[in-house]
Amino acid sequence: MCEYDYLRKIPYFNTLSENSLKELNKIAYKKEYKKGSIIFFEGDEGDAIYFVKTGKVKISKTSQQGKEHIIKIMEDGDIFAESLLFIGGKYPATAEAIEDSIVIVLKNKDIENLILKNNEIALGIIKLMAKRLQNVAVIIENLALKDSLGRTVSILLTFAREKGVKNKEGIAIELNLSRQDLANMVGTSRENMTRILSQLDKEGVIKLDRHAIIIKDVNALKNLS
Repeated sequence: MCEYDYLRKIPYFNTLSENSLKELNKIAYKKEYKKGSIIFFEGDEGDAIYFVKTGKVKISKTSQQGKEHIIKIMEDGDIFAESLLFIGGKYPATAEAIEDSIVIVLKNKDIENLILKNNEIALGIIKLMAKRLQNVAVIIENLALKDSLGRTVSILLTFAREKGVKNKEGIAIELNLSRQDLANMVGTSRENMTRILSQLDKEGVIKLDRHAIIIKDVNALKNLS
């Protein structure tokens, strides 16, 4: 196994040539974070982008009223803090390891220097930024146009697409998230989240398991979005 094989797990880099992967590996370094450790706070000066090598990282914002809103849970191969690439500034959200994690750090200035010399990596970065814009558009649509049920359905469908595992009952989504975490992602209360999930379970659209949510009827779920 090559020392830079971990880069192949990152969707934006997995088609790069051996030479480009070697170049990226030269400017990357690994940092380990224990569960509950803060990688950076919202408002800190940003100078790097991050990739999850192993573990899970929670990206969240805090409202003026002190309420946490979870933007996304990052897992193996996921990138975060890329919005500051090329422009710098302050981190727009807080990143916290929610389990023991290893994170790959790439300094913005090192990436900028590298893409000036490597068109292949530059294209990978452009694709990365385009994907981020798509994700932002989905988040805005969910918050502006959908009620709490619609936002819950959208998140469940996203989980199913990104991490779902098909079994005889449907699509199983293994979650290391509490009902409060899910509520914070949707922007609702824990009580309302519990009520929504219970109702979907009662209607046979999903099945609630101890550590998983099983989507039994994907089409019915899509019709609720």
